[in-house]
Amino acid sequence: MRYLVPILIVLAAGLSFWLALRWRGAALPRLGLGVLGLAILAGGYWQLRPDPLPPQDDGADVRALYGQSRLLPDRPLRVYQLGHSLVGRDMPAMLAQLAGHDYALELGWGASLRDHFQGPQAIAGFAQENDTPFYRDAHEALASGQYDAFVMTEMVRLSDALRYMESTDYAGKWAAEAVRGTPQIQLFLYESWHGLDDQPDWLARIPGDLDRMWSQLLWSAARAADRPVWLIPVGQVMAAVVTEAEAKGIAELTGREQLFARQPDGQLDPIHPGDLGNYLSALVHYAVLYGKSPVGLPAELLRADGSAAVAPSPALARRLQEITWQVVSSQPLTGL
Repeated sequence: MRYLVPILIVLAAGLSFWLALRWRGAALPRLGLGVLGLAILAGGYWQLRPDPLPPQDDGADVRALYGQSRLLPDRPLRVYQLGHSLVGRDMPAMLAQLAGHDYALELGWGASLRDHFQGPQAIAGFAQENDTPFYRDAHEALASGQYDAFVMTEMVRLSDALRYMESTDYAGKWAAEAVRGTPQIQLFLYESWHGLDDQPDWLARIPGDLDRMWSQLLWSAARAADRPVWLIPVGQVMAAVVTEAEAKGIAELTGREQLFARQPDGQLDPIHPGDLGNYLSALVHYAVLYGKSPVGLPAELLRADGSAAVAPSPALARRLQEITWQVVSSQPLTGL
């Protein structure tokens, strides 16, 4: 269905051009058919072109919030995570093992913040993704006052979410709701990534995506909550890891594909993290949530189903931990 309309447009325009070429009568009808074909192509392009991104928000009115000192936890947090399959079940389970904390979550297939706000009926894959004892309805959870940290993320492609899913509005709605339920709660935005097969180049675009798109959610949420919403910069850490790995190797890690999962037939899954990608994401979450270096944390962890995740070598684990802390501690939007 995704390609049906463009195909019909091309066929209609092609038919007009074919008739124009085949026309054996007066010149004027032939010219009219040619013009009709061009008009069909032009109209189709106009209708199918992506909408522009919303106007850039520079966050000038909320940046001062990020100058305040952040209160770091002195005990394990109670964490609520809202998102989709780039959160998944395994990453929060790994994070909980690293931190020794309790958590709950709500997931969906490619679910946007708007989908979650509208409830289970709007969330694709709701039953499948939330078939876990760690599921808890997001509105109920935030109203309960039982959580110290609320971590949200947006669907990808993020550009589509900003254009069509009212991302900035719903980031603000979720932030405000979390604060109403628990006035002392800390708010976090998990910056994820786009697919390896997306354009432009996966690695080259990550810094710009933060500045141009993820920041828009951050400012809107901070504005609605009247407090900082701290960044969990997983995409930025991934980019730093991949840059080093592809330049000179990090133990067994030599390329970006090794961070991602494999399909049952062995083909690369270009968007979903594998065990190594989930481990790296968990390290970044830990470093930001707790304001502590992850260097020295264990690497042998369990997936959510209790099976053993494939662990990185000690050398790779340590370097991932070091890069994580380098990026997190130098990024002002983490509050560290």
